[in-house]
Amino acid sequence: MVDVRILVTGGTGQLGGAVVARLRAAGEEVRVLSRRAAPDVVRGDLRTGRGIDSAVAGVDAVVHCATDYLGREAELARTLVEAARWAGGPHLVYVSIVGVDRVPLGYYRAKHEAEQVIASSGLPYTIQRATQFHALVRTLFAGASRLPVLPVPRLLFQPVDVRDVAARLADLAPADPAGRAPDFGGPEVLAAAELAQAVAEAGGRRRRIVPVSVPGETFRAYTAGGHLAPEHREGKITFAEYLAEQADAGALGYRRR
Repeated sequence: MVDVRILVTGGTGQLGGAVVARLRAAGEEVRVLSRRAAPDVVRGDLRTGRGIDSAVAGVDAVVHCATDYLGREAELARTLVEAARWAGGPHLVYVSIVGVDRVPLGYYRAKHEAEQVIASSGLPYTIQRATQFHALVRTLFAGASRLPVLPVPRLLFQPVDVRDVAARLADLAPADPAGRAPDFGGPEVLAAAELAQAVAEAGGRRRRIVPVSVPGETFRAYTAGGHLAPEHREGKITFAEYLAEQADAGALGYRRR
């Protein structure tokens, strides 16, 4: 097998696919790892370890974009770290979330544990935390935007475009390990009410927005801004620009009026 410089786990997903495209546009040799069969893809499963040793062999860096929403992030990271040790210690680049050490959400805790696995591995590594992706924020409000009255939490968000994050990861992979890299946030910090209204209006709707307070430890952490990085507005593509692109592509799931 010809040596490949960079492996991207989860390379057929939303973020991983954008990273692969960015790396290839920069002339990098890329190997794509996915659990699903696809053209130009190496099959492997970080949950079982099957195919991971051969996928990591011969690479100089790994951009770890694969994720597990059932809370097994640390297990995936351990499997990758073990394979990377046998492969000679490539640079591990892990994408995480701003606030994983401040917001007591189960998925955030899992991401934070995975960070610790990688940071304590003894391997060269870079951890890049980013704020919430545009697509996630849109999904949060898309279904509810069909209601005549839309209750939204009194929270702020700093959505970032996946392409902007992919560009950062593509820069980090061939660079020297940075440890914990500076956070990467979207260009704007906006109230949930503004974002919900924008999603509704993108579908030609105007809804009455009712901000509400939500009890609980997790929402207190969100209210305190634990998931924000206002001092790191590194992203370029705004939420409004993203919605306009989605609407033009007919990807919002309803017709603009």
